[in-house]
Amino acid sequence: MLTYQNWIEPDAQFEDQDVKTEALNVLRWAYETYGEDLVYACSFGIEGIVLIDLIAQVKPDAEIIFLDTDVHFKETYKLIEDVKKDYPSLNIKMKKPDLTLEEQAEKHGEKLWETNPNLCCKIRKVIPLHSELTTKKAWISGLRQEQSTSRKNVQFLNKDEKFANIKICPLIHWTWKDVWRYAHKNNLKYNVLHDRGFPSIGCEPCTQPAFNEEDLRAGRWTGSQKTECGLHG
Repeated sequence: MLTYQNWIEPDAQFEDQDVKTEALNVLRWAYETYGEDLVYACSFGIEGIVLIDLIAQVKPDAEIIFLDTDVHFKETYKLIEDVKKDYPSLNIKMKKPDLTLEEQAEKHGEKLWETNPNLCCKIRKVIPLHSELTTKKAWISGLRQEQSTSRKNVQFLNKDEKFANIKICPLIHWTWKDVWRYAHKNNLKYNVLHDRGFPSIGCEPCTQPAFNEEDLRAGRWTGSQKTECGLHG
């Protein structure tokens, strides 16, 4: 089972200052360039927690959006409340879909995440994010090239055809070790599900523990051909 203990010793330190400096420089440039036209869409996984800590060093009152699908793990909601207390200056917004779960079930059937996961993600993630980004010129994402083969070509700056703006990825060169060592050194709170074998955490019905070290998103939509929620391609 993949947990952060696989990657870090109790006394390990975050030693690669190059990726940290790189990420901070990208964030400074991004906020200087886009200002209030920039938002961070955060899933509150470990990459998200690291990015929040870095963003707080650059823009303490930054706007952060969480796509609240209403079917996230209770551990995720608990973490968000903790983060709000730890970073009170940040503007963390819980963005919900237009359809409640009941309305979605009435229109498309029960458990849409099982019968048509692409449509479910579109309704509960893609459309809500699109409505937020229509007023923004750019958005920040926690994508890393190492996460999966579908993300290996992502760069710091990316033209986002789906949302017709710029997607900025400050952690693109970070490794899984880099992420956890930074979190450990800075004593950051994180989702306890990471300690239970969940390297990538999404909606509860669609996320399982992962056992594939070569693909840290292997626990998402297990048993289907689906690999992305639709936000990144």
